[in-house]
Amino acid sequence: MLVTEVEYGGNAIPILHRAREVGFEVVTIPSDAVGQVDVEALRELVDERVKLVSLVHAPTNGGLVNPVREVASAAHEVGALVLLDACQSLGQLPVRADELGVDIISATGRKWLRGPRGTGVLVVCRSAADRLRPRLVDLHSGEWVGPEEVKLREDARVYELWETSVADRLGLIAAARYALDLGIDAIAAEVRSRAERLRAGLREVPGVEVRDIGARLSGIVTFTVEGRDPVAVRDELARHDVVVTTSHLTSTRIDMTRRGVEGLVRMSPHYFVSPEQVDRAVEVVAALG
Repeated sequence: MLVTEVEYGGNAIPILHRAREVGFEVVTIPSDAVGQVDVEALRELVDERVKLVSLVHAPTNGGLVNPVREVASAAHEVGALVLLDACQSLGQLPVRADELGVDIISATGRKWLRGPRGTGVLVVCRSAADRLRPRLVDLHSGEWVGPEEVKLREDARVYELWETSVADRLGLIAAARYALDLGIDAIAAEVRSRAERLRAGLREVPGVEVRDIGARLSGIVTFTVEGRDPVAVRDELARHDVVVTTSHLTSTRIDMTRRGVEGLVRMSPHYFVSPEQVDRAVEVVAALG
C-alpha cells in the first residue's frame, strides 16, 4: 500500500494497525519540490504488488491540493485502487469520483460541508466494489440465510450498520443540499478569494510566516508567529473573537517532520466570512507582536 507524506493521523493509525495485523507493507510516496505528491516518484514505486494508494486531497496542515487525477491514472495503470480522503475538501472544492478518477472517497460531514459531527460520506465506485469487503457487518448490511451462512447486500448499504443517528443523517443531507443549491463552483471561488486575501495580508505582517505548500492551494491557511506557540496564538486570537485552530505533529507526522515544524495556526475562512472580517483577523495577528 502507498501513502503520501501528508497522510493524516486518522488514516495512518488504522492503516498501520491493519498492516501489522495482516502483514502488508506501507510505503510513503515522496513529495515534489512544491510539496505535493511527486507523480513521477509514484510511477517508479507503483507496480502489480500495490493494491491501494491512499491520497489526501487537501491535508489538514496546509493549503495544498494534491493532483488527484494524475495519481489515479498512475495507480490504475497497474490495477491499484485509489482511496481519496476528502475530509478537508468536501464542501469547499468540487469532489466527484467520476471527474477525479478515484475508486473510493471518504469524507466527514462536519468540516467544510458544515454538517453534524458524527456523520460522513463513503463513495465506492461500482468498478471497485467487487474487490472490497466491509470489515464490519450486521443485520443491516447482511442477511442470516442459514445456520452457518451469511449473505451480504449487493448495494451501497453493505457499508452501513443498523444503528445510526437518523437526526444527524438528516442534518448531513440538509447541509449537502444547501451546498449544492449555492453551487460548489461558486463556493470554491469565494473560499479561494478569501484564502488568497488572508495569505496576502499575513505575508505583510513582520514575524509571521505563511506555511502553505503546493502548486494549487485550498481554503486552509496555515502560519506561525515567531517566538509564539501556536496554541497560545490561537487562545489570544479567540479573546478577540477570531476563531482559529491548530495543527500539530501528531496529525501529519511525516510532512511536519520533513518540514521541521511541530505546530501551526490554521485559519479556514469559508464563503460566509466577509473580506472585512479577513482583514480584521490579519490586524489582530499583527497586534500580537
